[in-house]
Amino acid sequence: MEYQYPFSLDWTTDEIVDVVHFYQAIEKAYETGIQKSELMNRYRIFKEIVTSKAEEKKFDKEFEEVSGYSSYRTIKKAKESEVHSLIKMRSS
Repeated sequence: MEYQYPFSLDWTTDEIVDVVHFYQAIEKAYETGIQKSELMNRYRIFKEIVTSKAEEKKFDKEFEEVSGYSSYRTIKKAKESEVHSLIKMRSS
């Protein structure tokens, strides 16, 4: 994909890398599927960096605008899925 991931200039390089890994996990859920445990681990790390719901919504909206992929819907599906599920999203 040819787009930029949303991020904050206040983050460290390591935090930016972790957020990019989270968005890559969302992409994987749409493109090939991802294990729930891997996705939720990436989300847990993401939430250590992006702690406010408002900021999370802002980044989700920015990411969805450039990619067409919703981190909100993906995480919601993962939370509702069985423990060892493969999370596979469909593009809208």
